[in-house]
Amino acid sequence: MLRRSVVSAIVCFAALLLAAPVSAEAPSGSKLGIAQEKPADGPSVKVEEGFMVPYAFMIPGTELKIEMVPVPGGKFKLGSPESEADRNDDEGPQIEVVVDPMWVMKTEINWAQYKEYMKLYGIFKTFEANGERKVNDDNKVDAITAPTELYDPSFTYEYGEEPDQPAVTMTQYSAQQFTKWLSIVTDQQLRLPTEAEWEYAARGGTTTPYYWGESADDIDDYAWNFDNSDDGPASVGSKKPNAYGLHDMLGSAYEWTVNAYTEDGYAAFADKQPINATEVVKWPEESYPAVVRGGSWEKDPPELRAAARLASDDEEWKEEDPNFPKSPWWFTSDPARGVGFRLFRSYKPLAKDKITKFWEASAEDVIADVESRVVGGRGGFGLVDKDLPKAAKALEDN
Repeated sequence: MLRRSVVSAIVCFAALLLAAPVSAEAPSGSKLGIAQEKPADGPSVKVEEGFMVPYAFMIPGTELKIEMVPVPGGKFKLGSPESEADRNDDEGPQIEVVVDPMWVMKTEINWAQYKEYMKLYGIFKTFEANGERKVNDDNKVDAITAPTELYDPSFTYEYGEEPDQPAVTMTQYSAQQFTKWLSIVTDQQLRLPTEAEWEYAARGGTTTPYYWGESADDIDDYAWNFDNSDDGPASVGSKKPNAYGLHDMLGSAYEWTVNAYTEDGYAAFADKQPINATEVVKWPEESYPAVVRGGSWEKDPPELRAAARLASDDEEWKEEDPNFPKSPWWFTSDPARGVGFRLFRSYKPLAKDKITKFWEASAEDVIADVESRVVGGRGGFGLVDKDLPKAAKALEDN
């Protein structure tokens, strides 16, 4: 039986996760990626302030660059028509969706970038031991958890951990916390996409099963898949992009969305058409099933279609995890070695209550597992602000 002090700590931690709104100092992302005049070449999107243009930024404290590409707004049909070959029942009914302009990461997050987030576990534990940068009622809105160290790195890295390979095996929650961390330290509003936003970006303005055409004949030019990647995932961005300039939207690694999986597809939204892409969401009430999209290097072409969906399965994907409770941050078992993510950013920042949903867990079992880990000393929990990179560098230098 837990001691009263531990129970109290759990209750307090739950309050930090559930009750905290986003800080008034949350990233606004007001001008980054905006040009006053239309560029002579390259992609651009006309908006109120001028033109959305491609931009790049460094992860603070590193020389690691992340490139973002502007994607125009528009309307499209989410899902696949009944006539599409290899179609699954959960890909319909098709619904009309309105998508606002956004920036989308040019490639998937790679290991070099993700490992900067992984380092926060040790950094947060050191701060805790030193009594530094404590989380309190005034700053708790900017606290995150960092992923624990991998139980068995040899499994996760069996097919490589090269800096430019896609980072994989993280849970939806871990990907969400990554986006919150990077948003705060870079003063942007970065996040995972909804299913509708992801599919719109992946299609690149097309209505065909693949963004290069009706059939998979040209798949070797555009996507890593089971037939052409026997040695595991290759470098991100090494295949041709879609019409929006986005690489690896199909193949390479599955990509997380914020959606809970729905067996009946988009039936719940059928009478709400047209509906904004940020509203096409069933927020997870349990850790799984949630939705990953795009197929991976381990999958056959039909599973790489733009409308294809895969439901996560924590029992199967964490089968080899010996921890109790099982890790809220990591998977251990296939097909999780083909699951990663990329960053999205809306042209107009989302309201504070809305972005919180994109950054934090909504599933009660995930929240409980995180609480148990952190209170038991097995998780990293710390404050994220613009001073974090400098504080982390000071630890490294000492």
